[in-house]
Amino acid sequence: MYAVIETGGKQYKVQEGRTVAVERLEADAGTAVTLDRVLLVADDTSRTVGTPIVAGAKVTATVMAHSKDRKVVVFKYKSKVHYRRKKGHRQQYTTIRIDKIER
Repeated sequence: MYAVIETGGKQYKVQEGRTVAVERLEADAGTAVTLDRVLLVADDTSRTVGTPIVAGAKVTATVMAHSKDRKVVVFKYKSKVHYRRKKGHRQQYTTIRIDKIER
Protein backbone atom coordinates (compact mmCIF):
# COMPACT_ATOMS: atom_id res chain seq x y z
CA MET A 1 0.00 0.00 0.00
CA TYR A 2 1.20 3.51 -0.78
CA ALA A 3 -0.13 7.04 -0.61
CA VAL A 4 0.67 10.44 -2.06
CA ILE A 5 0.69 13.17 0.59
CA GLU A 6 1.17 16.92 0.45
CA THR A 7 3.17 18.77 3.08
CA GLY A 8 5.18 21.96 2.85
CA GLY A 9 3.84 22.67 -0.64
CA LYS A 10 5.38 19.49 -2.05
CA GLN A 11 3.99 16.04 -2.84
CA TYR A 12 5.60 12.80 -1.62
CA LYS A 13 4.90 9.15 -2.41
CA VAL A 14 5.08 7.25 0.90
CA GLN A 15 4.87 3.62 2.02
CA GLU A 16 4.59 2.09 5.48
CA GLY A 17 7.98 1.55 7.14
CA ARG A 18 9.89 3.91 4.84
CA THR A 19 11.56 7.18 5.83
CA VAL A 20 11.04 10.45 4.00
CA ALA A 21 12.73 13.85 4.31
CA VAL A 22 10.02 16.56 4.18
CA GLU A 23 9.94 20.31 4.77
CA ARG A 24 10.43 21.21 8.43
CA LEU A 25 7.54 20.23 10.71
CA GLU A 26 6.90 21.87 14.08
CA ALA A 27 7.12 18.69 16.17
CA ASP A 28 9.74 17.32 18.55
CA ALA A 29 11.82 14.28 17.61
CA GLY A 30 10.18 11.04 18.67
CA THR A 31 6.61 12.36 18.58
CA ALA A 32 3.87 11.15 16.26
CA VAL A 33 2.38 13.43 13.61
CA THR A 34 -0.74 12.98 11.52
CA LEU A 35 -0.69 14.12 7.90
CA ASP A 36 -4.24 14.55 6.63
CA ARG A 37 -3.59 16.05 3.19
CA VAL A 38 -3.69 12.70 1.39
CA LEU A 39 -4.10 13.06 -2.37
CA LEU A 40 -4.09 9.37 -3.36
CA VAL A 41 -4.27 6.00 -1.61
CA ALA A 42 -3.55 2.78 -3.51
CA ASP A 43 -2.92 -0.89 -2.87
CA ASP A 44 -2.65 -3.97 -5.11
CA THR A 45 -6.32 -4.05 -6.06
CA SER A 46 -7.76 -0.54 -5.78
CA ARG A 47 -6.82 3.09 -6.08
CA THR A 48 -8.61 6.08 -4.53
CA VAL A 49 -7.90 9.53 -5.94
CA GLY A 50 -9.02 12.61 -4.05
CA THR A 51 -10.60 15.78 -5.39
CA PRO A 52 -8.22 17.27 -4.20
CA ILE A 53 -7.89 15.19 -1.00
CA VAL A 54 -9.22 11.76 -0.05
CA ALA A 55 -11.94 12.20 2.58
CA GLY A 56 -11.16 10.38 5.83
CA ALA A 57 -7.68 9.29 4.79
CA LYS A 58 -4.67 10.05 6.97
CA VAL A 59 -1.03 9.05 7.32
CA THR A 60 0.52 8.60 10.75
CA ALA A 61 4.28 9.13 11.02
CA THR A 62 6.99 9.44 13.67
CA VAL A 63 9.45 12.34 13.61
CA MET A 64 12.95 10.87 13.53
CA ALA A 65 15.20 13.97 13.36
CA HIS A 66 15.51 17.57 12.22
CA SER A 67 18.41 18.61 10.00
CA LYS A 68 19.59 21.01 7.36
CA ASP A 69 20.32 20.38 3.71
CA ARG A 70 23.59 21.29 2.04
CA LYS A 71 24.33 24.97 1.49
CA VAL A 72 23.15 26.52 -1.76
CA VAL A 73 25.11 29.59 -2.88
CA VAL A 74 23.33 32.29 -4.90
CA PHE A 75 25.78 34.59 -6.68
CA LYS A 76 24.62 37.56 -8.75
CA TYR A 77 27.19 39.08 -11.08
CA LYS A 78 27.25 41.81 -13.71
CA SER A 79 30.35 42.28 -15.76
CA LYS A 80 32.15 45.61 -16.13
CA VAL A 81 30.21 47.41 -13.37
CA HIS A 82 31.68 45.60 -10.33
CA TYR A 83 28.29 44.33 -9.14
CA ARG A 84 28.54 41.17 -7.06
CA ARG A 85 26.14 39.78 -4.44
CA LYS A 86 26.71 36.48 -2.67
CA LYS A 87 24.06 34.82 -0.52
CA GLY A 88 23.81 31.36 1.02
CA HIS A 89 20.83 29.27 2.09
CA ARG A 90 20.42 25.98 4.00
CA GLN A 91 16.96 24.47 3.82
CA GLN A 92 15.68 22.86 7.02
CA TYR A 93 13.92 19.53 6.77
CA THR A 94 12.48 16.80 8.98
CA THR A 95 13.02 13.07 8.55
CA ILE A 96 9.86 11.08 9.28
CA ARG A 97 9.11 7.35 9.36
CA ILE A 98 5.71 6.34 7.96
CA ASP A 99 3.90 4.15 10.51
CA LYS A 100 0.39 3.71 9.14
CA ILE A 101 -1.71 4.64 6.11
CA GLU A 102 -5.48 4.74 6.71
CA ARG A 103 -8.22 5.11 4.12
